[in-house]
Amino acid sequence: MQSFHEITPLLVNWRQGDEQALAQLLPIVYQELRKIADGYLRRERSDHTLQPTALIHEAYMRLVDQSLPQWQNRAHFYGVAAQLMRQILVEHARAQLAQKRGGGAEQVELDDALNYAPEKAAELVALDDALNSLAEFDERKSRLIELRYFGGLSVEETAHVMNVSMATITREQRLAQAWLRRALRKN
Repeated sequence: MQSFHEITPLLVNWRQGDEQALAQLLPIVYQELRKIADGYLRRERSDHTLQPTALIHEAYMRLVDQSLPQWQNRAHFYGVAAQLMRQILVEHARAQLAQKRGGGAEQVELDDALNYAPEKAAELVALDDALNSLAEFDERKSRLIELRYFGGLSVEETAHVMNVSMATITREQRLAQAWLRRALRKN
């Protein structure tokens, strides 16, 4: 990821209404956004319907469309971008399921559900539902999973964004993963 010193001032300037800062920010963050998008789609077939570039562009449009973003730092920015990408993928998956008859719930594993493919739309929707249920039970653990898996943040970066220790992140990640695996097996 880019240096805190390069990105954070641009985020602050953007928050203060400087459109030039936004123009300067995109080339700097594009590669990292690409890595996040590739992470979502990394084990996908070559002919899947949603390309990383389309995912990045849709997330970017939603990022810039937000009024007065309150970016704290680059990790916060990438966390929000990851959250938006997750929402886009889930919307895409739900739309695909709506086009099919049935779509019945399947039993899925957490690691499998994180590898998006059109034929895995039901699994992605099941994972999103499980993350939403986890958020109702423990919002911090849900956010942790989102930052680590969907945002691609390291343990250290996640700890910084969430303002907790790295040991807390490691411990809570194990608990959240176990909770999600159990929830996904029930589907």
